[in-house]
Amino acid sequence: MNDLFWLDTGTGRPVVLLHGGFVDHGMWDDQIAALASRHRVIAPDARGHGRSANATEPFRFADDVAALLRHLDTGPAVLVGISMGAATAVDTALEHPELVGAVVVGGAGTSEPYFTDPWTTQALGAWHSAMAAGDMDASVEAFLTLGAAGPHRALGDLDPEVVDRLRTMAARTMAKHAGEAPAPDLITPVRDTWERAAKIDVPVLAVNGAVDSPDHIGMAERLARTVADGRSVSIDGTAHYPNMERPDTYNEILGDFLRTL
Repeated sequence: MNDLFWLDTGTGRPVVLLHGGFVDHGMWDDQIAALASRHRVIAPDARGHGRSANATEPFRFADDVAALLRHLDTGPAVLVGISMGAATAVDTALEHPELVGAVVVGGAGTSEPYFTDPWTTQALGAWHSAMAAGDMDASVEAFLTLGAAGPHRALGDLDPEVVDRLRTMAARTMAKHAGEAPAPDLITPVRDTWERAAKIDVPVLAVNGAVDSPDHIGMAERLARTVADGRSVSIDGTAHYPNMERPDTYNEILGDFLRTL
């Protein structure tokens, strides 16, 4: 585990906070502070993100989470994820169910996403084009438009502090991969996730930003409908990162859910 970074603070039932793609555990700062008085809070940087090392061989994010929980000799844990972190939480529940006591997702359903909304597909295309061209500044701004702003707002409509935090995290992680020679993607996919999602037998809560893209919202809500014990809520005036835009509301929803477990 020497190549992965994680924060481990507080005592009580373990809650693992899984960040989205191209950011890091810092997106959870407001939740770490709120949860640590009652829970053991574990917030890793995913492989290739933040302070964790880049991958050098094929891997799965879910296996990294499972290895971390076993290394820390803890679990079953509540896995809380947004975007890529939500997908990782679901994959972990599918592949390592003995380590998972509940799942909270936002902006994603499983690690096999699908995008059909015209705005989302255009925004994804702009981001991927900027990354392929090696234009770091354009890549970060396209990433922020896709996630932070969403289809109904401009970046200027958001709290500048939230945008600055996301910009800093995204630039830091993208810089870790700048100049790498083209190589096959080392992320090994988890297969048949939607077909197996109904087998998840722990409570699942979807917390979406109400002005996120319809594809992102739809996948999280589909997951909540698919599992035996799932429900969905949304937070007004937020997009892909409701925990950062309205942390007090997000923390209240998350705290209420944790108290039911």
